[in-house]
Amino acid sequence: MSDVIIKNGHLIDPANAIDRVADIHIINGKVAAIEPANTLNTSGNTQTIDASGLTVIPGLVDCCARLREPGLEHKATIQSETVAATKAGITTLCCPPDTDPVIDEPAVVEFINRKSSNAGHSHVVTLGALTTGLNGERLSEMYALKQSGCVGLSNCRNPIENTLILKRAFAYAATFDIRVFIEPDEHWLSAGGCAHEGKIATRLGLKGIPVSAETIAIARALELIAETGVSAHFGRLSSAQAVEMIARAKNEQLPVTADVSAHLLHLTEQDISSFNSACHVIPPLRTQRDKEALQNAVANNTIDAICSDHQPHDVDAKQAPFASTEAGISSLETLLPLCLRLCQQTSLNLADVISKITHAPADILGINAGTLSVGANADICIFDENEDWQLTSETINSHGKNTPFLGWNFQGKVKHTIVNGNVLFSD
Repeated sequence: MSDVIIKNGHLIDPANAIDRVADIHIINGKVAAIEPANTLNTSGNTQTIDASGLTVIPGLVDCCARLREPGLEHKATIQSETVAATKAGITTLCCPPDTDPVIDEPAVVEFINRKSSNAGHSHVVTLGALTTGLNGERLSEMYALKQSGCVGLSNCRNPIENTLILKRAFAYAATFDIRVFIEPDEHWLSAGGCAHEGKIATRLGLKGIPVSAETIAIARALELIAETGVSAHFGRLSSAQAVEMIARAKNEQLPVTADVSAHLLHLTEQDISSFNSACHVIPPLRTQRDKEALQNAVANNTIDAICSDHQPHDVDAKQAPFASTEAGISSLETLLPLCLRLCQQTSLNLADVISKITHAPADILGINAGTLSVGANADICIFDENEDWQLTSETINSHGKNTPFLGWNFQGKVKHTIVNGNVLFSD
């Protein structure tokens, strides 16, 4: 590892309340010093990045990104998606357990860790399965999964119909101080749905997913969280009612956190009105009121983090009638741009939004990331806040090109990404 000096960049590190122009010295993959601008001197062995006019932040931490490996390598691989993440300024990705095979035993965790280490780009951490095979019937070997490196447990959107099993899962996870990650969905209400249950879905003849599918699942989980004391994270909230429930739970001091997908802060059910399959996502795009409630929840910290909810697909997956297409957006490249757009279009300040994609998700995952503290791993994103660019299939480095944001103009472009002190991307 060479020494690296980043000179004269606008450093924003919300974890340490830093927002100023400064120099950063990286030695042996760690942040060694943060000094006033233009005060660090270079030597012959030092790589220097002139960050004048650029913004320097901790590398982004994405708390939900499906990398498709193992099991769906025809869509994407750990190699392809970690390279794409690095180029998007994302230095840590969290992979849910709904791979094939499911992440329900240490061997699968070790496989993913080995693949990501060999790729040599962004870090990958994993969630283990809450139940064996995600089938909702038998508890997984939770402690073994934790010992193998899983940062939490989840059943994704796979139902656990028996509430007693869910309660036992929460209690067992609490015993070993393991956080449970919940994608709230009442299966019987959402099954077969592909759009928000409302006037637009009715007009288009699409089966709807009601808000109650989300809120009933949240209500059940909150009752069990209160009983068991398990620490829980609610992922991909989509509705105003869900936000209100999480806010009440936080006021009652329940150990809960929440995130939202970046696309749900910018799109609504109106965007599916032309049967645009790129907008087929689960949970579905909801109303303008829901979108505004989600934005407000980000601003008032009811929502703790913003994730990409990255789901790359092959071309064929989106080329069918809307209801028959596969849900999901390829969204690594748009995580930072959509967050910057949120600042540009609302009253949110940049530091607050940066916290939602750096130290806040790192804290939720319980990992040492998302900060530029002296001694921390030197995972850093440097971007030009003012550079205009357009998202095209050519600018998407992920194997998946499925996104409703093709052709959108964005302001703010990643110029350098550093992982473990190594400059892995420069534009």
